[in-house]
Amino acid sequence: MLTRKFLRTKIKALTARARRLASIDGEGVGIRPQDRPFAPSRAHFRAANQRLANIDRQVAQRLGRLEQTWQSAPKQRVLIEIALVEREIDRARRAFGLFFEIFSQRGSAFAPALSAHDVIAEDCYRAVREAAPQIFSAPLLKPLCYMEHGFSPATMRRGVLLNRLLGEPNPFPIVRIPWDRDTPWQAVFLHEVSHNLQADLGIWQENRQAVVRRTLRASGDPGLTRIYGLWHKEIFADLAAILLGGPAAAWGMATFLANPAPRTMTFRPGGAHPTAYLRVHILAEMLRRLGFDQDASRLSRVWDDLYNPRRVNRLPARLLSTSSRLIPEVVDEIAFQTRRNLAQRSLADIIVFDREHEQAILSGARSLGRGQMPHDLAPRHLVSAASYALAEGRIAPRLLADRVIDRLNELKNLAASMQRQTLSPIAA
Repeated sequence: MLTRKFLRTKIKALTARARRLASIDGEGVGIRPQDRPFAPSRAHFRAANQRLANIDRQVAQRLGRLEQTWQSAPKQRVLIEIALVEREIDRARRAFGLFFEIFSQRGSAFAPALSAHDVIAEDCYRAVREAAPQIFSAPLLKPLCYMEHGFSPATMRRGVLLNRLLGEPNPFPIVRIPWDRDTPWQAVFLHEVSHNLQADLGIWQENRQAVVRRTLRASGDPGLTRIYGLWHKEIFADLAAILLGGPAAAWGMATFLANPAPRTMTFRPGGAHPTAYLRVHILAEMLRRLGFDQDASRLSRVWDDLYNPRRVNRLPARLLSTSSRLIPEVVDEIAFQTRRNLAQRSLADIIVFDREHEQAILSGARSLGRGQMPHDLAPRHLVSAASYALAEGRIAPRLLADRVIDRLNELKNLAASMQRQTLSPIAA
């Protein structure tokens, strides 16, 4: 009887905390009325609450079973049933904690910058929808951004099973932005959004298989084939970022990758990221294929001036000696060859970037440098214009960031207003 009473006490304590994390809302995470323009959408809250409700149902079922069996079941069996309830509570705690961490930042000083990055990410998806209508089979929740420690941005794709959530699938794309990279001219942000595009377009595996076949055919070397096969998703995201942002994205990625030679020239076996030295040559090749030969040549000259394989070189000899031949093959395969899941179109067909886009970006950069806001640039192109304006140095970085962030949130509010008018009874 004493042991059963002990177990009952444990079950009471478990029950007291079992179902406290079943929902989340704006007020609960600290979003004030003045924060609402920067808040996650109702659809994001709804998706989070659906996930929490599903977990809560599992908690309730496990608790119900425990209540029925704790008095008569073998004691070790009762402990196992308690552990199963604990597992579901842990799942609820982790999911709630992730959503709280992301949503609550919209009640902080970083809310406008996060909201602005949401707008950029949504525009990247819009670029695909405009060039390839009906390419996505259903409406998709846009990526949501949040701040965290870490050197570089990162992403958690839609539907990925997260270790942090004990295997729960991620309900919408999440893009992590380091605390000091909240300025809206980061090409690496376009790279992270591109990872989500690749997953949502359903070409993750198709792309990898195509790269493996192409590399093996071109090189006849299984070792090189394995390396480029491991690199496929990062190369895809780099090339897609250029299609989203133009040459400025290539320069921005190179700026991010510029480190002391030992890091840039070191090959990491089994790594998913291309060695930085080769990675920038991949970016330059993409610019050449798009017709931006001058930018490609300038980028290559800068990179070769910084890094000389004859001075520092920690790359496999075969990887380095074949790079000038294999890089054009890989760029062609990823960006310009058709895919079944893209309805027999290439990446360059569904994310279009041409000289007119670049001229508009350059014009926008000049306007920003004069303290004027260009009003005809898509958000993804505003990222590139801001990066050019930053490089020119005619406007203070913080002032540039604030103005671009304000413009992006203005675009968000205009879109929301138009949507409300479309859905109003009068409009109907």
